[in-house]
Amino acid sequence: MKKNLGKIALVVLPIVAAIILLIPTYNASRLEKLEQGALARASKAASGEDSLAIMESFYKQYGESLASAKKSRLKLGLDLRGGMYVTMEVDIAKLIEESAESDAIDETFNEVIKKTRADEKDSDESVIDIFLKNFNAIAKPKGKTLLNYFETNDFRDVSEEAIIKKLKDNASQAIDQAQEVIRQRIDQYGVSEPNIQKSGSRRIVLELPGVQNRNEMMSLLQTTARLEFNLVRNNDEIVTVFAKIDKYLSNLEKLGKGILIEEELDSLGVDATAEDVAEAEAVADSTAVADSSQTAAADSNGTDTNKKANPDNPYEGLSDEEAAKRYKEDHPFTSLFTTFYFNGPADNQQLVNFGYIGKEIPKGDYMFRIPKETVAKFNLLLERPEIRTLFPVDLKIALDAKPDQRILKQAQVEIYDFYCLKKDPELTGEVVTDARATFDPTTNAPCVSMSMSSDGSESWGRITGANIKKRIAIVLDGRVYSAPTVQNKITGGSSQITGMANTEEAHLLEIVLKAGALRAPVQIIEERIVGPSLGEDSISSGVSASLIAALLVILFMLAYYTTGGIVADIAVIINISLVLAVLAALGGTLTLPGIAGIILTLGMAVDANILIMERIREELFKGRSMRAAIDEGFAKAMAAILDSNITTFITGVILYYFGSGPIQGFALTLIIGIIGTLFTGIFVSKALIELLVGKTGYMSFGQPKTLKSI
Repeated sequence: MKKNLGKIALVVLPIVAAIILLIPTYNASRLEKLEQGALARASKAASGEDSLAIMESFYKQYGESLASAKKSRLKLGLDLRGGMYVTMEVDIAKLIEESAESDAIDETFNEVIKKTRADEKDSDESVIDIFLKNFNAIAKPKGKTLLNYFETNDFRDVSEEAIIKKLKDNASQAIDQAQEVIRQRIDQYGVSEPNIQKSGSRRIVLELPGVQNRNEMMSLLQTTARLEFNLVRNNDEIVTVFAKIDKYLSNLEKLGKGILIEEELDSLGVDATAEDVAEAEAVADSTAVADSSQTAAADSNGTDTNKKANPDNPYEGLSDEEAAKRYKEDHPFTSLFTTFYFNGPADNQQLVNFGYIGKEIPKGDYMFRIPKETVAKFNLLLERPEIRTLFPVDLKIALDAKPDQRILKQAQVEIYDFYCLKKDPELTGEVVTDARATFDPTTNAPCVSMSMSSDGSESWGRITGANIKKRIAIVLDGRVYSAPTVQNKITGGSSQITGMANTEEAHLLEIVLKAGALRAPVQIIEERIVGPSLGEDSISSGVSASLIAALLVILFMLAYYTTGGIVADIAVIINISLVLAVLAALGGTLTLPGIAGIILTLGMAVDANILIMERIREELFKGRSMRAAIDEGFAKAMAAILDSNITTFITGVILYYFGSGPIQGFALTLIIGIIGTLFTGIFVSKALIELLVGKTGYMSFGQPKTLKSI
């Protein structure tokens, strides 16, 4: 038995590995069906609160498991899942035109641009290269150089080479800017598992699974990016507002929604008078006072319930679990996030957790952090009309563009900062002329240098001068990318933004700042909707083709090679399972061409087994013993198996490297399948055969009966 452990492991371990890697795919499919059921119930709920409660209950029970399963599952491509496919193109020719000095543009330059636009329609070549070729052909013979039309950023290097480098850098950054703006909008729209990638030198391809509302998505993609600079107001005033919202919601809950404001009375068909509303508010106030003066301080031993609570801790005497429950009931709004208070002098700031438990709210700066799971409820509550009346009309709430990367890396939890901002921006992105990720010369820390136009410089000096030691948020399409503190008045229009965690964060902020001054329009050149029914048909057709092919192969192998055919079939099934499992582990996407690659893998895997078994049969015909025939069969078939699979593998690599989209999907499954074929055909099949022969000393490979006694 011990000598067979290695062979058993060769068979069992791949099966176990495939099952483990494919369990998240099964779980994701199961939980998504439950999610659809919850969404259906929520859509039929009587009120928004009931709808939210249904979804909250689902995500509380299954949210973490669903998110984890989605990260590790085998993803389905657009052709299998349905959704929207969009190709967008950055107008690099417009960028070149806008980069030139306006007073230097003449008929010659316009002729070059016109020829460039005509040539780029039929070419995948870089637009900058097309422009330079046309410039050399049209403008150079007329005595013109690039220096006649463009300026360089560096006065120490005034040359055509410097201008060409600048144009190429601008073109590359224009693609990055457009991609980041699109990604941010798609994320806010809530598309699950979008695929947004650059294609060629000027195009961006979007695959948006599940999106069926064409008009809404097209409007989202074509809207001009809006970059704003808003003052941050994370102070004691907004904390006081949050406390009022807590009080209002808590009283509604405690009185069984007995506190009906005017809008609620109207919705019930009650003629609410001013006296009714005033009386309701008075009851709310009196209830709040009574509640703050008494708590359920009785413990399990039965203490005096009329005993007054400690005003510094109204939950004294309660267990940790009960105190947490009571706190959440008393603070239904602020318990959705965490509030921190900046305490101490500016050079020694400390973060201390702050609770809304009736204490006096100290003046100063605050920070708010919210987990992704409670963002939806947080936003829904802020949208309620009665809560909007409590919120200052000149302020708004904005979330960070990305979760805290340190927490995400350490705990795999998405935590966002959010900010209270002045609703009207101090400046917009039109004033930004340039931005560049660099390093602070004094600290060598990553930072971003930003330049503004003359009008923007004047306004920026006035704004920064009036808000020293205060924060200004950089907001793109409603999300905060940075909120630096103003250290001093900034004149001249050149600013340096520090506090970046790494160079990637600095580069992202550079892209965002340039997005506000984006001079290269983005056009939609292709879009199509893949309906869910078409996706289901594709899955059905692909699965049917795969099953029919597999069934025919299995039947042939059984009929022709008998027991050897069973071994080959087991090896092929393990191979296909490993292809899907590895694809899921790599975060790959299964597409319709990918299914075609799996079917081809099926043929390649069977071909390897056929070569081996035919060789074994030949050796048996020569009169060799069963064990000798098996060893010789595997040895002699090896060269042919390696030749056919390696050449196909090289073809797959070439297709994957030079192809895109569906071609890559086909190539990837083919590459994984060939590696699996070599493993299962050479090692797994031999291990199974040796295990079977080891028990009986004989195995049928479909050889004639006259050879069975040999």
